[in-house]
Amino acid sequence: MFHPPFRHLSFVLLGLGALLSGCGHALPQVPGFDAPAWRADPYACRNQRRALLPPLLKAREHLYEARADDVNALLGPPDEEELRANTEKVYYYYLEPGTQCGERHPRSAAPSLSLRFGPLGTVTEVLADPLTPAR
Repeated sequence: MFHPPFRHLSFVLLGLGALLSGCGHALPQVPGFDAPAWRADPYACRNQRRALLPPLLKAREHLYEARADDVNALLGPPDEEELRANTEKVYYYYLEPGTQCGERHPRSAAPSLSLRFGPLGTVTEVLADPLTPAR
């Protein structure tokens, strides 16, 4: 009986998908963090994100090794995304209004939260710039 050469390819792809989806972890609820309010303030143009940041930074250890889909579910799509070499990427979420609030959302020097994802697609670094609140 003839068996096509790719007969078992679907099983291999299914296994590979299961292996890759096993990398990282789902994000738990972050106590005191108002995720819907964060997501409702894209580009921080409503100036709400800075006040929402402390509980998120307090629980930053939960963000490490989280998958991009889980970060998107918690924080919404990033305001900016930067692709780097070796399949690494960085998500940027603005914390205060700035030039990014203009038409077409140009890049801004406004403070931001950045999450770096490593080659496995999980968070490897969480930085808030600046780390101290604005006056």
